[in-house]
Amino acid sequence: MSLPPVVNRERIDVFLSRLAQDYRQPARLYLVGGTSHVYERFRQQTLDVDVAFEVPADCRGELIQVLRKIRDTLGIEIEEVSPADYIPLPAGFEKRHQFIGRFGQVEVFHFDWYSTALSKIARGRQQDLADTVVALKNDRISLSKLEGMYRDILPLMGKKTLKQDPAEFALNFAALEALWQSAGGMH
Repeated sequence: MSLPPVVNRERIDVFLSRLAQDYRQPARLYLVGGTSHVYERFRQQTLDVDVAFEVPADCRGELIQVLRKIRDTLGIEIEEVSPADYIPLPAGFEKRHQFIGRFGQVEVFHFDWYSTALSKIARGRQQDLADTVVALKNDRISLSKLEGMYRDILPLMGKKTLKQDPAEFALNFAALEALWQSAGGMH
């Protein structure tokens, strides 16, 4: 079994074009995590297209079928994932989604950059922390605002799921701050 090809900006563009052609109902689609970073050309590639979406309940099955068809046709992995899978979302996240464009009936956004950064910090992998530094460098987020949201959600971590570890989240945030400072960033 061979691995699927990596996903670069051009493949994301093809994905969005196919979505516009194949899905004809109103929906909101959010690019999440590494997919947003590749779309913005902050890095060259990712392993899959991570998305979250909002669609009327009676259209959800149709959208999932279209996404499966696109996945199979293009040979790329598409994963439904949200920062909410890793963290309690910070207040006001829904107002911070960044509009990318309209593709047919589908409005496409970057999921809130702060929620994405906090979920990457919670996961704590080196690539996730590096992505967060890149988001800081490219002014998608500010460290002071990120720190405020971190402090707001830290007491909520670990109360809904075992996947959330507040002690690990705190260690990972400290690691991010050290990485940011070593990259020349200011607090």
